[in-house]
Amino acid sequence: MSNRYLQIHPADNVLVALQDLPAGTEVRFEGSVFTLPQSVAAKHKFTLHPLNSGDAVYMYGVLVGRTNEALPLGEPITTENIHHAAEEFSLGKRKLEWQRLDVSAISAKTFMGYHRSDGQVGTANYWLVIPMVFCENRNVLVMKEALEKRLGYRASSKYEMEVEQLVALYKQGSDVAQILATDLYGTTKDSKNDRLFPNLDGIKFLNHEMGCGGTRMDSDALCGLLAGYIVHPNVAGATVLSLGCQHAQADILRKEIAKRSPHFDKPLYVFEQQQMGTEQSMLQEALKQTFAGLVKANENERSPAPISKLCVGLECGGSDGFSGISANPALGYLSDMLVSIGGSVILAEFPELCGVEQELSDRCKDEETAQKFIHLMRTYNAKAEADGSGFYANPSPGNIRDGLITDAIKSAGAAKKGGTSPVQAVVDYPELANGPGLNLLCTPGNDVESTTAEVAAGANLVLFTTGLGTPTGNPIAPVIKISTNTKTYEKMPDIIDINCGTIIEGTESVAEAAHRILDYVIEVASGRTEAKAVQLGQDDFIPWRRGVSL
Repeated sequence: MSNRYLQIHPADNVLVALQDLPAGTEVRFEGSVFTLPQSVAAKHKFTLHPLNSGDAVYMYGVLVGRTNEALPLGEPITTENIHHAAEEFSLGKRKLEWQRLDVSAISAKTFMGYHRSDGQVGTANYWLVIPMVFCENRNVLVMKEALEKRLGYRASSKYEMEVEQLVALYKQGSDVAQILATDLYGTTKDSKNDRLFPNLDGIKFLNHEMGCGGTRMDSDALCGLLAGYIVHPNVAGATVLSLGCQHAQADILRKEIAKRSPHFDKPLYVFEQQQMGTEQSMLQEALKQTFAGLVKANENERSPAPISKLCVGLECGGSDGFSGISANPALGYLSDMLVSIGGSVILAEFPELCGVEQELSDRCKDEETAQKFIHLMRTYNAKAEADGSGFYANPSPGNIRDGLITDAIKSAGAAKKGGTSPVQAVVDYPELANGPGLNLLCTPGNDVESTTAEVAAGANLVLFTTGLGTPTGNPIAPVIKISTNTKTYEKMPDIIDINCGTIIEGTESVAEAAHRILDYVIEVASGRTEAKAVQLGQDDFIPWRRGVSL
């Protein structure tokens, strides 16, 4: 690619600035030469031809907007001079031919995982403590306080140590000016060596604000989501706290578990407060049985597994104008590698597939699957519009500032994470989507809600691209952050694991970046490397209320 600008697809009538281009910059492209009438910031787009008012704007070979006014050659496109537009879509012919990648170089690769009785393999080994309803959140926190530090899963944090430093300064008589001028130097202590159960990666506490008071649809979906976490290959067993009178009943949870795992055999302990009486009696029994479960969970050890046992969730957040030409295509190539070798990938965030519906529906393995995808997309968007919004409102201020000025532009780049393989399944939230091949999972574009859902659907690891920098993680599945540009990677080294700005700079190809990401994935999946989100304790967990969330 040019080191200054790029045409992503031959049908595109805009170019992407790969670096800041000042007014007067001479552009040479396919025999034409022109100068930019005004500056164009890196990641933004400018016209390749003069456009009339109402003309179509194309990127990635698809319609992404229409002009609000006549635009001269070289004019930057903005939210003022174009608006969102996308092609209509319908059931089309199957387009299932794709170039399966040569995976001979990776076919023998393995990772060290936790093997479960149902054939799944975890990239981690966690115990869960879950409330059925928000009324039990406090009791969950009491168990958290009682268990984590005593078992070696939480050391004093850097910030706790820094507060201690501030307290000491105050006791020594330092005034406010002296305190504000002090350099804080708190450090953390690695508690891994203090763990009583070395084969258990942690105990995770999934507090939430649902379970009662909302719709029955929401409480039933919550039970399905929690069931997805309990049967997940990264989970050894679970403790469930129930009040008793809420909508989200324990027997609904058990039915959802059976739907996902008919021969479920993990330890599952359910405690109902209204039946057991006092808080003390319930928590003492919960602590005893949980401790016994931890002893059993610690018996499982890592052993080799083929990388076909990976189920990778594909996510993006804080996207920018480089997402669709660096990190997302790298994940697309990695997705095709995993599919070619028999692995599973999950592409979610349906509001961010607006404009590429025709391509994705045509790639569905059969008409029934395509019809399901079309129905979910239309129903979701119609619900959003009925509530005064629509997919067009998905881009955030940060997205727009960094070049994603319509939802179709954002979506066309986001869909690149899914590669080119046929769609094997279309799954509605909160069901499993971990079958071999490419799975489409209906979720919002909201980073945490979507990541939460992908893990419930079976992803034992999540690859998360970001242009602006996003600290999202998950309680039970490692979330690996991949930056679209070098500047963000260098600015946020504690949050981001991998840099794909190398693709923009021309020092690495998409395929080379994908292989580099896969090597890192294997290290994380094997427990030899901790993803930055795990290091930071980013245990983000937000169930989706099935209303409008873009």
